[in-house]
Amino acid sequence: MEVKLGLKENWRQFTLLVIINGFVGGMIGLERTILPQIAEADFGIAAKSAILSFIVVFGISKAITNYYTGAFANRIGRKNLLVIGWLVGLPVPLILIYATNWNWIIAANILLGINQGLTWSSTVVMKIDLVGDRNRGLAMGLNESAGYLAVGIVAFLTGWIASEYGLRPYPFYLGIGFAIAGLLSSYFLVKDTVHHVNSETKVSQVKKLKNVFRETTWTNSNLGSITQAGLVNNLNDGMIWGLFPILLASKGFSLAEVGKVVAIYPIVWGLGQLVTGKLADIWVKKSMLFWGMLMQGIAIIAMIFANSFIQLTLLSILLGIGTAVVYPTFLATIADYTHPEQRANSIGVFRLWRDSGYAIGAILTGITADFLGVMSAVLLIGLLTLISSFIIQLRMK
Repeated sequence: MEVKLGLKENWRQFTLLVIINGFVGGMIGLERTILPQIAEADFGIAAKSAILSFIVVFGISKAITNYYTGAFANRIGRKNLLVIGWLVGLPVPLILIYATNWNWIIAANILLGINQGLTWSSTVVMKIDLVGDRNRGLAMGLNESAGYLAVGIVAFLTGWIASEYGLRPYPFYLGIGFAIAGLLSSYFLVKDTVHHVNSETKVSQVKKLKNVFRETTWTNSNLGSITQAGLVNNLNDGMIWGLFPILLASKGFSLAEVGKVVAIYPIVWGLGQLVTGKLADIWVKKSMLFWGMLMQGIAIIAMIFANSFIQLTLLSILLGIGTAVVYPTFLATIADYTHPEQRANSIGVFRLWRDSGYAIGAILTGITADFLGVMSAVLLIGLLTLISSFIIQLRMK
């Protein structure tokens, strides 16, 4: 069987995987605007650390699943992992609709984390397999763009549906459609990419890592710098997910306005990656990672002082641009520094630490918000993001 690498050569499968990743992102968008409100309105939960518990379990289950998706990708097959991920995701919207106490919401988020780890990781690895080494940045830009555009659009839609028809059940009907469409298209239409990996392995000049986990985590100065930035990026995203709606509500914004501001950030993040992904194939990746993280840190700290809808909208746009600059660049750079046979594993390790950021961010910001207030929690995360940018600047070659 003759296998060709490249975006043009594999555009049909690539486009299908982009669409499927849109369904994956849509599953996250279901919760983005309204779950903190459901915690307070339906279950009477006031403590920020308790409200953010759903992000903690989501982050932990997704992070662990990312690792095992990478470790088992060559053994079980990318397509099989993708299909299993959708089977796990099927019950999630139904649990969110019918949950009678907060523990059911926690259970749904464990399943959602496993669903995201299996499906998103599989689509990432399969796209990198298909395109070869020429257009990795573009491939990741298109993949992450589809996912996060879907997050933003669905976050906006659920906020609007909730303001018109109530917090439950109508916003979650979207999720039932995403899960069914994702499962059917993955099972019947997706082809595995193992032959593409074998083809690239024959010509790769990249040296193998001696210890993939340790070197991707920290000891390799390039891979370690990328991994810590990925963790901090999702640490601040966990804070935005859990505390941003509460911060906006405390500043007097309505549910519909909160939905708009919360949705702008992932939409800009999603659209921006259509440009920044390709730039990652052209520009110096280290510079993109430094400036992207720096931009995020500045935007987060400025949110404390912003009071008008316009100001917060502009800061959400700035945060979205900063995240768009780094997100496809993370994965493209990890792929550059790893051998094709170790790539899925290394990406799995990176995504393990990156998505641990959701849990660490939610715990850190929840406890800080409960003891020192929401503003202090936002400031802490902003400062950590600035520090991360300087680690990249000083440590990456």
